[in-house]
Amino acid sequence: MMQNTKKKMSFTVKILLYMIIGLLVGVLINTYAAESNFIQYYLVGGFFHIIGSMFLQALKMLVVPLVFCSLIGGIVGMNDMKMLGRTSGKAFALFLFTTIIAISFGLFFAISLGIGKGFNLANANMTSHYTTGKAPAFVDVIIGFMPSNIPGALANANMLQIIMACIFIGLAIMKSGKSGKKVAASIESFNEVMMALVHIIMSLAPYGVFCLMAKTFAEQGIGMVVPIISYFLTVAAALTLHFVGTFSGLFLVARLNPLTFIRKMRSTIMFAFSTSSSNATIPVSIETAETRLGVHNSIASFVIPLGATINMNGTAIMQGVATVFIANAYGITLSGLDYVTVIGMSVLASVGTAGVPGVGIVTLAMVFTQVGLPVEGIALILGVDRLIDMMRTVVNVTGDVATTCVVAKTEGKMDMAVYKDPSAGIAI
Repeated sequence: MMQNTKKKMSFTVKILLYMIIGLLVGVLINTYAAESNFIQYYLVGGFFHIIGSMFLQALKMLVVPLVFCSLIGGIVGMNDMKMLGRTSGKAFALFLFTTIIAISFGLFFAISLGIGKGFNLANANMTSHYTTGKAPAFVDVIIGFMPSNIPGALANANMLQIIMACIFIGLAIMKSGKSGKKVAASIESFNEVMMALVHIIMSLAPYGVFCLMAKTFAEQGIGMVVPIISYFLTVAAALTLHFVGTFSGLFLVARLNPLTFIRKMRSTIMFAFSTSSSNATIPVSIETAETRLGVHNSIASFVIPLGATINMNGTAIMQGVATVFIANAYGITLSGLDYVTVIGMSVLASVGTAGVPGVGIVTLAMVFTQVGLPVEGIALILGVDRLIDMMRTVVNVTGDVATTCVVAKTEGKMDMAVYKDPSAGIAI
């Protein structure tokens, strides 16, 4: 009797295939059916928009309960106040370090290449404008870490406040003896249910990714890059250098093979690219860190949600490049102090920034305001921001998981047998 030797398509390959098909379908629609009301209304604005949006909504539905349960479980699992302090301290230091490196890369590339020179927009009348509210005071940002209403923080998906609430609840559970153990067991059981739900929703990921990609490129077209190609390529080069150089450096210092990490992150990277959302990718990132990379739940469930909230390496690169680009386009000379301000503002803007599509543009407006650049200049780069947003989300998410691995390795909370096993967790 002959055995069935047909090999099942891996999840990573399936995601990649549907992503490419979606891109091609979108470009074809933009090229040949841009004027078709039927296709634009019923297919792009209808089917693609509905399915893609429902998939993103389903992912966002997972984020709050999954983070709440896994984070409390992780803190309780540490069972050590000193370990909690070390873990949070190491994670925050690495996030801060990589963000400073990231924006420095962005500024270096942009200044070296002189992008934006020759646009001569000093006296131009912009037909498009971008407005933003006033940046919150630093004191208000710090105070905002503490929730005044835990159900309210959960309902509003305020990740920083949820993290703070989970830390206090986790500490309270550890101090509550038998009663605390009962609560911890209930939370752990619910967390297992949520992880099962992650698998259910992730089985639909290829179709959601196809619709998201098709809609984006049907509306924007591949030609959205052409008008400001120098800006786009500079951001892409800085993102690539940071992705390859900085993260590989971290892994080599931690004595981990960076190539193994990249191979096991492929599906998560493609998922982050297609959704443009660090928060929506949290369930996938946690699953990958634990089952594919061997990170203990107590570390993965704490560091990854924290990173999705305050670690924005890709966004920092974009802000550095955009600042130089707009300054040159308007003929404005930035001083050394201005560049230091840009670095500081980009780092601070990362703290508390929601990991949702397009939020980098909002924080960019705050940076512009601080260094005296015209905020309406943002209209110049809005055309390519969607594609750049997809790219910088990849760097943001990769940075979260990379930091998680490094922290876990230094804490002895990484199963190296799982990390080195190419087939570990392959079913996700």
